[in-house]
Amino acid sequence: MAKKEKDKNRKINPFLWFLFAVVIPVAVVISIVLVILNIAGFNTFDWLKEKGNNVPIVSNMISKDDEEPQQSTEMHLQKVIEEKDKKIEDLNQSMDDQEAQIQELEREITRLEKNDSDTKNLQETKELEEEDSNKKVKTVAKSYEKMAPEKAAQILENMSDRSSVVLILNAMSNDSRGEILQEMDPKKAAEVTKNLMEN
Repeated sequence: MAKKEKDKNRKINPFLWFLFAVVIPVAVVISIVLVILNIAGFNTFDWLKEKGNNVPIVSNMISKDDEEPQQSTEMHLQKVIEEKDKKIEDLNQSMDDQEAQIQELEREITRLEKNDSDTKNLQETKELEEEDSNKKVKTVAKSYEKMAPEKAAQILENMSDRSSVVLILNAMSNDSRGEILQEMDPKKAAEVTKNLMEN
C-alpha cells in the first residue's frame, strides 16, 4: 500500500514540479523584465499589443477599444485641418483683394499727384503771364502818364477794348488818372469809371 501511495505521489509531483520549477519562475522573470522596461521608459504594453495584433488568434483577444477613439480623433483633426486650410485660403484671397485695392489707390495717388503738378505748372504759367501782362500794362500806363492828358484821353476813348482801358487807367497814379478822365467825353468817362470801380 505504501508503494501505491508513492506511485500516486510521483504522478502528481511532475505536474507540480513543472508548475513550481518552470512556469512560476518564468512568469516572475517576465514580470520583473516588464517592470524594468517600463521604468526605463519603454512602453511594453503598447509593444506587446502591437505584436499581439500580428498574431492571428491572439489579435482577436486583444481589445481594439483604443482604435475607435484614435480614428475619431484623427477624423476630428482632419476636419480641423480642412477648416484651417479654408481659413488660410480665404485670408489669402482677402490679402490678394487688398493688394489689388492698394495698387489701384497708388495709381489714383500717382494720377492725382500728376494732376496737382499739372495744375501747379498751369498756375505758375498763368501767374508768369499775368506778371508779364502787368509789366506791359504798367509800361503802357507810364507812357500815357507822360503824354498830355487831352491826347491820352483821345487815344483811350478810341480804344475798342474797354477792359484794356480800365487796366491802363488802373495802373496809373490817381492824379494822372483824374486828369485823363477829365479830358474824356463825360459819357465814356462815366462808363470807364464804373468799370474801374468793378475791378
